[in-house]
Amino acid sequence: MSAEVGQSRWHAWLVNGALLALAAVSLMPLLWMLSVSFMPAGEASRFPPPLLPSTATWDNYLEMFGRTGMARNFANSLVVSVAITVGSLLFNTLAGYAFAKLRFAGRERVFQGLLAALVVPAQVAMLPLFLLMKQLGLVNSYGGVVLPALAGVFGIFLVRQYARSIPDELLEAARIDGAGEWRIFFRIVLPMLKPVLVTLAIFTFMAAWNDFMWPLIVLTDQEQYTLPVALASLSREHIMDVEMMMAGAVVTVLPVLGLFLALQRYYMQGLLLGSVKG
Repeated sequence: MSAEVGQSRWHAWLVNGALLALAAVSLMPLLWMLSVSFMPAGEASRFPPPLLPSTATWDNYLEMFGRTGMARNFANSLVVSVAITVGSLLFNTLAGYAFAKLRFAGRERVFQGLLAALVVPAQVAMLPLFLLMKQLGLVNSYGGVVLPALAGVFGIFLVRQYARSIPDELLEAARIDGAGEWRIFFRIVLPMLKPVLVTLAIFTFMAAWNDFMWPLIVLTDQEQYTLPVALASLSREHIMDVEMMMAGAVVTVLPVLGLFLALQRYYMQGLLLGSVKG
């Protein structure tokens, strides 16, 4: 018995040690990026590159926000990401609930068509989507960035799978009591969808915050650039300023990383529930 316990303990140590080693390898680039952002100008270009700054300084962050106007780009990203998240939750929730619980002609065929759209690369749709935004007069505006992201097939699918677990008897009882569809949705369905809505909100915010290609195509005014686009533009102007580039990368990464770490329990719970139920 003691031999089996010892063998099991060694097995656990090996597994945990391997996981810690993999975690260290994965985190090393992020930690070095954070370290370089506090280095004095030119220090990261030495060979071999230092792991820690000789003298920690905030100059890179102060110069980035003070001279390059990165604070405005940060605000732009925040406004766009919040608008996309709120709008996406509204439209995806309504559509997902409709596909799960409301009966209408062609429901299954329409949903199958939406699922088929998942295999189409997003880059293929960018040209016709840009032409559509141009016809609507939304090029070089936040509306052109936000509008195409208000509904997504993945979000509709995620909400639908979770909404299918809501008992039909509960909805029928509410209808018998005289409740309308909107009241049923807001009073009964929406509270029951809370776990998957948290998951969808995190997923959508992270995708909107990190999106680079579509804002780059739609926005032409530098004052309207989101943070990833502004950082790429800044890198062309300060290609040798590694420390400032790393400071910009930290500002871009940390908000979404902190959000995910703070809410990862709800994120994983919603994904698991949405994939198992229904």
